[in-house]
Amino acid sequence: MYKNELKALKKAGRFRERKVFDVRLDDLASNDYLGLSTNKKQFKKAVKLINEYTVQSSKASMLVNGYHPIHRIFELEMAEQNGFEEGLVVGSGFLANMALIESLVRKGDMLFMDEEYHASGVMASQLLGDRVVTFTHNDVDDLKSKLAKYPAKRQIIAVEGVYSMGGDLCKKEIFDLADKTKALMIVDEAHSAGVLGLKLLGIFEYYGIKINERHIKMGTLGKAYGSYGAYILASKTVVSFLVNRAKPIIYSTAPSVFDTALALVNIKYIRKNDSKLNREILERQMAVRKQLDIICHSLIVPIEMPDNEHTQYMQKGLMSQGYLVGAIRQPTVKKPIMRVILNLSVSTKKIRHVLALISHNKVQ
Repeated sequence: MYKNELKALKKAGRFRERKVFDVRLDDLASNDYLGLSTNKKQFKKAVKLINEYTVQSSKASMLVNGYHPIHRIFELEMAEQNGFEEGLVVGSGFLANMALIESLVRKGDMLFMDEEYHASGVMASQLLGDRVVTFTHNDVDDLKSKLAKYPAKRQIIAVEGVYSMGGDLCKKEIFDLADKTKALMIVDEAHSAGVLGLKLLGIFEYYGIKINERHIKMGTLGKAYGSYGAYILASKTVVSFLVNRAKPIIYSTAPSVFDTALALVNIKYIRKNDSKLNREILERQMAVRKQLDIICHSLIVPIEMPDNEHTQYMQKGLMSQGYLVGAIRQPTVKKPIMRVILNLSVSTKKIRHVLALISHNKVQ
């Protein structure tokens, strides 16, 4: 069963499988931007925090008896840091996007989604029928024309702070347009929170945008925050509505208490060390500029490959040199790329070496 489909994937160079990689490889593949996922000191802090409260698993949905004091402390901390009224912890970024899009786009509303928005949002939008419009990636003029073409009770724009495959930033003009048209904005900050801004709070801080009741921010804990789970930040009204109507929140077991605690101690670490982390981020971005002659605004560097076979060949070659780099193929991207993550736990010298190896060998 499904043998023919698997055979076709292998023939196209698109077959995937789970692998346990050698832990000795320098990690330039995962989204562990600040290197916090392997920080033993932070792990011990999370254990200590858990021991200060009731030690328990999530055991039920947050609306039954799975809501733990650490969940609430985390929500308040995130809301306060980012300038939002209220926070909501969620099981994963996938669930957060499903919750937001499935529940907020009501009858008479229209959703305007960037064509490169995350797959979780795209899946959720498929439940909306004719209430969703896709606009050309980061194209302000296309979005403007479609907002005018499709008036609605509520217009909701969905974008990402940093796009996960290209590493490019959402344009400031899109935020300005949303403000001018009074549209709601769902901003997925999975790849921008912990990376952008002087305090590393993400795209809102980076652009100096003043938070208002139409802004909704979500992001994951499994990237810069070195843990697992997700969060949603919004007005008290929006969060209350999600608690009452969003199925992934109502019908899912509460997020892991330990993972939430780990994220909490990590965001406090980032807040305390933001200047140092910013210097390290800039150092790596400048290395990219010097090595590849391109400007990098995030910690994601996509390098286009000629085909899938060469992409996989390149990954194996880099592993033999001690580096793990993501070999990204369709359908995640239109054309295969080597996706280099400028992980702060990997030295700038090694990053320059990896970039040199890829750029030198990217064409057969």
